[in-house]
Amino acid sequence: MKKFTMRDEAFICENCSESVEPLKYSARDHCPHCLYSKHVDINPGDRNNNCHGLLIPIGIEKFKDTYKIIYKCNKCNETHKNIIANDDQMDLIIELSVIKKNNTN
Repeated sequence: MKKFTMRDEAFICENCSESVEPLKYSARDHCPHCLYSKHVDINPGDRNNNCHGLLIPIGIEKFKDTYKIIYKCNKCNETHKNIIANDDQMDLIIELSVIKKNNTN
């Protein structure tokens, strides 16, 4: 099982420059405005990854009763997944689901 360190911090998004507030019910791990993240963790919340590339949202997948955003790092090309947050821009989530569906056809 992966180790999880709870980190719910405010930050300025490096992709869209929006101010992002803490999530307050779980750990904030991506920007709700553009859905981008940053490649800073090895295990969730540990901030031990030296890559620091931008994690670009490339798709969406069903996960239990919710969805996960699929990311690809623009620096090291690793892929990662993060659970969507309640305040994420739903139109962007829908766009990602359409992109993934079109790429599988």
